[in-house]
Amino acid sequence: MTGLLVSVDVGGTLGHVDRPSLAATLATASPLDTSEARRIIRQKLHAQPSISPQIVVDVCAALQVPVSTFPRAIAPAPLRLVPNALTALRAMSRHATLVTLSNVTCLEADPSALRDLLHPWVLDHFPSYRIGYAKPDPAAFQHVARTCHVSTAHMVHIGDDWTCDVVGARTAGVTAIWISHGRPVPEPDRLTDHGVLVAADLVAASRQLTELAVRRRS
Repeated sequence: MTGLLVSVDVGGTLGHVDRPSLAATLATASPLDTSEARRIIRQKLHAQPSISPQIVVDVCAALQVPVSTFPRAIAPAPLRLVPNALTALRAMSRHATLVTLSNVTCLEADPSALRDLLHPWVLDHFPSYRIGYAKPDPAAFQHVARTCHVSTAHMVHIGDDWTCDVVGARTAGVTAIWISHGRPVPEPDRLTDHGVLVAADLVAASRQLTELAVRRRS
């Protein structure tokens, strides 16, 4: 694979589901600071190819919640794409190879449905439970680049979570486009970094990507 590689976050960036994720449920129940709870969940749940009873015990202990907090029945929920998502992906596919890179537990993922939903614009999918790394771990981005035979210098990541999608990408040497959804930039000083771009939504991100691709070719 040659040229520009673009990885796109799924939840919150490409679409939404109609119920709280497992991570949101556990983080809300935990007495820990939300950012710390989510860090634990990323580390102990999102990168697991399967979730055993012992993993449930360990996660709940780390989050300081009873094991009964962990939902007994978890199934994938349909992803509702954000407005004009396919239009944006189609536009980006003219200039780059598109894949997804997402943090998701093996219990909530539906890879077949995601492939069907985003076909033919998105060519591959890299969920954290399959690759063994969860954003913002730079190894997640490096794994995608290596698998696609592209340098991280020729990779762009698009996502709506500042820590996972911007800080993680930049740590790996990947250009980041943050989907702000109208939120203020958490770390304005980072905008002096030419590898960080801000877009209001996915359509705006596709325009940024097009401009970036044109500049790189010129």
